[in-house]
Amino acid sequence: MIYIGLAGWGDHDDLYIGMSKQSKLEVYAGHFPIVEIDASFYAVQPARNMDKWARETPPTFQFVVKAYQGMTGHQRGFAPFATKDEMFHAFRESLEPLIEKGKLAMVLCQFPPWFDCKKEHVQWIRYVKEQLKELPVSLEFRHRSWFVGNMREKTLKFMREEEWIHSICDEPQAGVRSVPTILEATHSDKTLIRFHGRNVHGWNDPGDGTWRDVRYLYKYNEAELLEWKQNLQSLTTQTKDIFIIFNNNSGGDAATNAKQLIEMLDIEYHGLAPRQLDLFS
Repeated sequence: MIYIGLAGWGDHDDLYIGMSKQSKLEVYAGHFPIVEIDASFYAVQPARNMDKWARETPPTFQFVVKAYQGMTGHQRGFAPFATKDEMFHAFRESLEPLIEKGKLAMVLCQFPPWFDCKKEHVQWIRYVKEQLKELPVSLEFRHRSWFVGNMREKTLKFMREEEWIHSICDEPQAGVRSVPTILEATHSDKTLIRFHGRNVHGWNDPGDGTWRDVRYLYKYNEAELLEWKQNLQSLTTQTKDIFIIFNNNSGGDAATNAKQLIEMLDIEYHGLAPRQLDLFS
């Protein structure tokens, strides 16, 4: 099964034109069967938030929860937690409402662009996996050293042995702080694909404060999506379920591209939330 959705549900204005008194998430769940929670990266969410989101979505709806930034090395130290163990404990507790309702697709551990391939980083990855044991967890790199030369096969072998779900990236090839698209599943049950866009000039931080506004400014064209239709045929022979997240929303293009790919793949999702007629109908 191929599940397609977006990164977050708050910024996709096209979905909410003429919306009723429903929450944005309730409206969103009428269009897509999955969503990536990004708020969990910036702060470990209270369990009550996860419970609310679980209640606002249909029974079959699934969440990809982005790991808290302290867990993936995006920030120094573990503030606001006293220890790393306390941090991981709080994060696991926050997931309980989703786990209880069968709505946790996976935890996404996206490591930062400076997290290169070296022994201490491998050790940290192993520690993170141990802290999240028994949960489905996906691994995404942002530094090319993990996939250069013979490291490519070593990294994939490591991910298979440690039972990591591969988060495959479609992103611009803009130096060491980007990774190639590697069409290999490392887990027999699940694979994640994240579409970041191909804005090669906006990918790396120029240091002028504009980077976050332009990094994901990209609209996939029909040929690029058709290319992925072919890629998915290969991946479906390697893994049971594929989860696709469109993250190219600096210009508001994620929802449109996701709808295009759903149509190309001739997918009709059942069990979505009921919705009013709109421009996507």
